Amino acid sequence: MSREELEFFIRGYVREEIPDYQMSAFLMAIYFKGMTERETADLTMLMVHSGDTVDLSEIPGIKVDKHSTGGVGDTTTLILAPLVACTGIPVAKMSGRGLGHTGGTLDKMESVPGLTVSLDMREFIDQVKNIGVAVIGQTGDLVPADKKIYSLRDVTATVDSLPLIASSVMSKKIAAGSDAILLDVKVGNGAFMEKFEDAQALAKIMVKIGGLVNRKVWAMITAMDQPLGSHIGNSLEVKEAVEILRGEHGDSPLYYVATELGAYMTVLGGKAQTPEEGRKIIKEALSSGKGAEKFRQMIEAQKGDPRIVDNLNFLPQTRIKHELLSDREGFVTAYDTKMVGKSALLLGAGRARKSDVIDPAVGFILKKRIGDHLEKGEPLAEIFANDENRLEAASETLLQSISIGGEQIQPMPLILDVIKEG
Repeated sequence: MSREELEFFIRGYVREEIPDYQMSAFLMAIYFKGMTERETADLTMLMVHSGDTVDLSEIPGIKVDKHSTGGVGDTTTLILAPLVACTGIPVAKMSGRGLGHTGGTLDKMESVPGLTVSLDMREFIDQVKNIGVAVIGQTGDLVPADKKIYSLRDVTATVDSLPLIASSVMSKKIAAGSDAILLDVKVGNGAFMEKFEDAQALAKIMVKIGGLVNRKVWAMITAMDQPLGSHIGNSLEVKEAVEILRGEHGDSPLYYVATELGAYMTVLGGKAQTPEEGRKIIKEALSSGKGAEKFRQMIEAQKGDPRIVDNLNFLPQTRIKHELLSDREGFVTAYDTKMVGKSALLLGAGRARKSDVIDPAVGFILKKRIGDHLEKGEPLAEIFANDENRLEAASETLLQSISIGGEQIQPMPLILDVIKEG
């Protein structure tokens, strides 16, 4: 299709001149036939220009964004936004809310007492100019074509299409105005893409779209065959992020993936020539406490309680704490990661529907990872709850999500690929 033909269709649909049944047929054609790289890039940019776009040009420096395709215990944005900002790279980020088994960055941030993610565009830009970082909810009428098309894809079974996924993700990122984007494409049983080949193909398409529309886009493919962080639940994930920003948990998977993503973001932002150099810059920002201090500044600027950085007890607390114990000896051989996310949802940490209200305090801390040995009666997790019935349902689901066997299994490597050219 030519750009003009695509434009006729997208504009007509946003203006409600083209009905749902015709768009459904169009999406089905894309699902079965695919699109060329140029068609996918054209579709992306037409969705970008279907509504407002964010102009970050008055913020000096190379603005770098990071986007994750979603998973469980993926707290990297809370770590990376302040961490990368304190290296001198402006981070002006718009994030989303959780739905289903995946958590949302905005929900995690709002577990900090008083914090707001609702800044208008002037406040957003001024905050980034003043302290180098802001993480907020989407403002204005950004990418209305994507919103309309995505809801239709959901009911027409056309979600699982690489051109449609790639154009949906990239249109939102490009409309948000950053100069460079690092994509964290998750793969495994807790991710949208469960096979490496599919995750790699998606990453390559999105990187290629970036090149075709003059944005620098790199992608890192990371493991989601088990939760990335050990803390699952909104305030608990803030707690783990703060501890990492204070230089703790240096041997944890979350620390490793966050520092690797940060290293590549410093290269994209022009502060390092190589990822090795970027790694040193990022780790120095952690060990010196600069990352934690920048997080404090961001919380204070967004009207949250900055005391949580020094005293995590200022975060919401639960009435009930419960240890989930192993009923046998052996090794952790697998996680059903989506089921782990469902356990958090059953506690009240997530949403089954957009209208659901979240309890910011509830969740759990996992004590074991794939390959770890367990004694019978040893804790698998510490669960934080405010309701006995929810605790019972979540405990049962969480126990079912963890497989224990007699042989030690090696987990998937945390980082499987880095793609700089499509």
